[in-house]
Parts: sequence; structure tokens; C-alpha cells
Amino acid sequence: MNYVQVLTRYKAWADDLFLAVVSDVPVLELTAPRPIVFGSLIRTLNHSYAMDFVWQSHLLGKPHGLTARNPEKHPEMQELATAQREMDNWYVNYADSISDRELGEIVEFEFIGGGRGAMSRRDILLHVVNHTTYHRGHAADILYHLNIFPPTTDLPVFLREQSVAT
Repeated sequence: MNYVQVLTRYKAWADDLFLAVVSDVPVLELTAPRPIVFGSLIRTLNHSYAMDFVWQSHLLGKPHGLTARNPEKHPEMQELATAQREMDNWYVNYADSISDRELGEIVEFEFIGGGRGAMSRRDILLHVVNHTTYHRGHAADILYHLNIFPPTTDLPVFLREQSVAT
């Protein structure tokens, strides 16, 4: 298994653990205004999902149709959790199907905020994993303020669990 495969599996594992906890948070707490850039817990999670979709679209060479990084509308938590898990599965399958040569290919794209960008497929996948980890931290902070303890989603814990499972 190459490193991109490990990282996409790590993201899917961490998201699954985290979403299992967040799915039990009352709707009023999910949508309550918070002093964070995305405005609420559910909008933070929706931002992560939306950006996963944007980068998936870039990798596929398809338009994503989004005009904002922080969409005003978001699905209900169960729908968002299902969509995120499906997206994570897509990334795992993508990492399994791409060759080392293809990982080095440069993908050109337009940033939502404007401007051209270009990154290798490998760097896009690394960014997707890193971006979600960053915002999972924002969401975890909100949970702590609600006296809800998020699961440990550190990479070393994932690696330890994977070595036990194999």
C-alpha cells in the first residue's frame, strides 16, 4: 500500500469515527451560531464535505458548480454524514486505482475565490486529507465546549489499529 492509499484510508476512518459522535449532537447545537469562520458546527462539517467535492471535481476534470467555500445551505446531519462517507469511499477507491505516474500529473484548476492553480494529483490528495483534519479540529473544539468528547483521530492511532487488524 502506498502513502496516498494510507492517507485516504486514514481520512475515511477518522471521518467515520467523528461523524458517529457528531450524529448524536442535537440539531439546535449543530446549527447554533458559533464564533468561527463557518458560523456553526454543521456548516463547518459541510464546508469540509463541499471542498472534498470541489477537489474531486478537479481530479475528474469536471466543473463543480460551487461559487462559495462556505455554502449557506447545508443538508441535515444524517444526510451530510452519509454523503461524507460516500465521498471518503470515493477517495479511497481513487487512491487504489491511480498509478504512481498519474499521481505526479499536474491538474490545473480555478480557485473558487478566483485565480488559477495547479497541483499534482498527489498533492491534491494530501491537501484533501490535511484540510479535513484541520476542520475536524475546529469541530472538535466545539464539541469540547458542549461537554462532548470527540474520538481520538490521530494518525498514529489509525496506524496502530490497522497493524492490529492486518
